[in-house]
Amino acid sequence: MIGTLSTFRTFARPRRTALSALLVACSLALAGCSTPPGGEGVVHDPYETQNRRVHDFNRAFDRTVVRPLSRGAGGDGEQSDLAIAAVNFADNLGAPQNAVNRLLQGELGLAGRNLWRFTVNTTLGFGGLFDVAADFGIEPDDTDFGETLYVWGVPEGAYQELPILGPSTERRTAGRVVDLFTNPLSSVLTHDERAYARAARITGRVLERGRYGGAVDSVLHESADSYAQSRLIYLQNRRFELSGGAASETDFTDPYEELYGE
Repeated sequence: MIGTLSTFRTFARPRRTALSALLVACSLALAGCSTPPGGEGVVHDPYETQNRRVHDFNRAFDRTVVRPLSRGAGGDGEQSDLAIAAVNFADNLGAPQNAVNRLLQGELGLAGRNLWRFTVNTTLGFGGLFDVAADFGIEPDDTDFGETLYVWGVPEGAYQELPILGPSTERRTAGRVVDLFTNPLSSVLTHDERAYARAARITGRVLERGRYGGAVDSVLHESADSYAQSRLIYLQNRRFELSGGAASETDFTDPYEELYGE
């Protein structure tokens, strides 16, 4: 474990200055986030007109591009071994970034577990194609800089819908920007390897769309107001996860969470 942490520090060092600048810029941007008049816990959507236009674009993109591609993975139900391996590989690439965010959140134990999971799957799981760590009881631990900002006390801000990426909030959107620069692997991979990594993550998302195809279709293409329904599902699920299960919303599985990596 000590050797793994030492390797992580070596990976992270070249990005330290850039990350510090990004954190400052992100904090300044978030200072201007709109605040809901009813406080936290309400649906705050002052950008609804623009959001609905983006939502219409996302629905069309899903219908014409993502859904047809995802059906090649078998749709709902069992996926092929190749599809599972692709998802595992994409998830493994995010483990070092999860460790960075857990460190920033003060969760040293979880940071170490993410690093250990990455080490096990990379070495014994053939680069992450197989989730050997789960067999050892080291389960996935997904997080992001949006959660880090939540831990730091940054307010949620207004609801947003982003092109291609889907539902978000001002806090989560700012977190996405910082997440572009906080994966230690970016410091050691070549340009071609980074391109392969991006392709793997995109492939993983498409395959996840196939896995939850029926649930996503019911929200995105079959509901009377898909925008309002997807907004409600996203906000409830995101708030529940960030609160560690202490939120008042009922626990449920959100297909958008799997699809968009929230």
